[in-house]
Amino acid sequence: MTPLRLRAIVLNALIAAVTFVTLVPFVWMVTVSFMPRYESSRYPPPFWPSRWTLENYHELLTRRQFDGAWFDYRILPAMGNSLLVAAISTLLGLVLTVPAGYAFAKLRFRGRERLLKLLIASLVVPGQVAMLPLFLIFRELGLVDSYAGVILPSLAGIFAVLFVRQATLGIPDEMIDAARLDGAGEVRIFVSIVLPLLMPITVTLALFMFLGSWNDFLWPLIVLSDQHHYTLPVAVAAISREHAADGELMMAAAVVTTLPVLMLFLALQRYYIGGLLGGSIKG
Repeated sequence: MTPLRLRAIVLNALIAAVTFVTLVPFVWMVTVSFMPRYESSRYPPPFWPSRWTLENYHELLTRRQFDGAWFDYRILPAMGNSLLVAAISTLLGLVLTVPAGYAFAKLRFRGRERLLKLLIASLVVPGQVAMLPLFLIFRELGLVDSYAGVILPSLAGIFAVLFVRQATLGIPDEMIDAARLDGAGEVRIFVSIVLPLLMPITVTLALFMFLGSWNDFLWPLIVLSDQHHYTLPVAVAAISREHAADGELMMAAAVVTTLPVLMLFLALQRYYIGGLLGGSIKG
């Protein structure tokens, strides 16, 4: 066996081991969600259900009567709230951050370098530091317990601006200068030349923004008080406070939370990988 072939076997074995370690918790989460109630509490915990059942999903997603009153966990409305918040946050975030990243990369304006250094320096500041003053400001503005209060802080992300700027630096200046000589304005240059080249980057950034908004827990927990406005992570956390020992129900909630974003990632993975590698941007 040649050293090159041995190296390929070792690398493939390492990749298979990492894939296995990554997938096992996810597969176990799915299998537990189909187990009968309290079966996962046995020791050692079983990996496969003794009997496959949908009762956990039925309890989680349906409205039922309890002691004469109707009750449900409001998972589907919370999923709709999360979808609405994530979609609006992603669309508005792209409208703000993609042109800003292009401006920092290709336009010359006064104070650009100082502002760029300030943005980079602010990346080291934890977001949790600003949550209390931000909450006080939003309370004065009447934005507490509203979707606007959840969406606004995530619109102009510094990471998103720098991510687009770094990708835009790979676009040749000669291409933009030629368009200017032909009489194209900055808006026309951005829409017709820059934006198509940044499409993999834009899709990747959109995926980042959507996942970040969908999975965001702390800020919606702080700013939302009405359960009818709860996003999905906050609704699942509310369920866990009452059903912490019910592993099967909580795993079903985790599957419902994970499945939409997993499907979105699989649908856009071609653009996502191209964006990370800068596939369509040539220096």
